[in-house]
Amino acid sequence: MTKTILQIEGMMCGMCEAHVNEAIRKAFPVRKVTSSHTKNETEILSEAPLDEELIRKTVAETGYTLKGITSEPCEKKGFKLFG
Repeated sequence: MTKTILQIEGMMCGMCEAHVNEAIRKAFPVRKVTSSHTKNETEILSEAPLDEELIRKTVAETGYTLKGITSEPCEKKGFKLFG
C-alpha cells in the first residue's frame, strides 16, 4: 500500500473536497481518498505508487492548485487473528 498526500490550495468547502475526491477516483484505482479544505490536503491510499504527472494533470483540471506531493509506504491496518 502507498499513502500519497497532496497539498492543494483553493478548496473552500465540502463540495470542493468532493470534487477533488471524485476526480482522483476517476483517474486512479485507489482504495480510499479523503480531502480536507481546512488542511488544504488530500490523502490517497492505493495499492501501488501513483503517477505524479497524472496527479498534476488531474488536479489542474479541477481548477485547484497543487502545491506538493509526498508518498510513503503504508502498512495495511486491521485485525490479525492468527500468527
